[in-house]
Amino acid sequence: MDLARHLRQFLVVAEELHFGRAADRLGIAQPPLSQAIQRLERELAVELFDRSRRQVALTVAGRLLCAEAPALLAAEERIRLVMRKAGDGELGTLRAGVPPETPAVTLQALLAGMASRAPGLEVDLHELTSAEQLRMLAEGRLDVGLVHHPVDLTDGLRAGPVVAVRLGVVLPRASSLVRLRELDLADLVGHDLAIFPRATAPEWYEEILDTCRRHGFRPPRVRHAHNPDFLLGLVLGRQCVAFEPETTARREARVAWRPIAGAVLERRTSAVWPDRSPHPAAPAFGAVAAAILAGPQVVPQPVAGTERVQPWSVVYP
Repeated sequence: MDLARHLRQFLVVAEELHFGRAADRLGIAQPPLSQAIQRLERELAVELFDRSRRQVALTVAGRLLCAEAPALLAAEERIRLVMRKAGDGELGTLRAGVPPETPAVTLQALLAGMASRAPGLEVDLHELTSAEQLRMLAEGRLDVGLVHHPVDLTDGLRAGPVVAVRLGVVLPRASSLVRLRELDLADLVGHDLAIFPRATAPEWYEEILDTCRRHGFRPPRVRHAHNPDFLLGLVLGRQCVAFEPETTARREARVAWRPIAGAVLERRTSAVWPDRSPHPAAPAFGAVAAAILAGPQVVPQPVAGTERVQPWSVVYP
């Protein structure tokens, strides 16, 4: 029995106190309307109308139902609205992973962007490496992740827009290489390399080292750093070099950033989520994240005391 439909019909009859006029208002024939009211009375086990007189009148139960029915119908409509919003990803909780090196300004913009799209949605952020995110996605403990490519998408995953951020060389400002406007990877021969641990993003890790070898740079030693501050400390204290966006170098005044000739290294990032039964808000998260990662390009200022560097485009993560 469609209780909501029968209650709406009952309210029209209660207002008209005439089955014929009520049927006309509802756009149905009178016999089906009378049958619907009788089904409602059987369902509620009461008589709603006194039909013993020439004019239809409400019984005590009918008058009570007139008072209660509008609230019941409003509640039913609210339930439908809430379920529709939940199905569209506008309500509930989205469990999202982000890389540990994600800057605070990026996190703030990501949360603000999702709040503007879905004000009723709670975004539960987790600081996780790409490998951890992929594992938790497979286990169903995460709804969407922001990971570094390459990523195997044949394993039941779907990716949002991929954003490529140009990487350059981070090196001590006292290094003689700072005088160069851009660096070939072969210029780094003899330097150790500071990089994230392989377990963080194995495929991306191997791609970086393979690119280095193809371009004549085989670091004598690879040192690992989990966070940007420790990485910058290795660059300063161990005469290491690192491959990072220019914004990472801006965190420490004693290091410099130089672009790599040919832009042979780019960090590619996108949101990924399960291909089957995804969270409705996962694609929106991917779109918002891509817009933030790809957004405004700026021209860095030349470093005082060095030869003027030709401008290059920097994408803020």
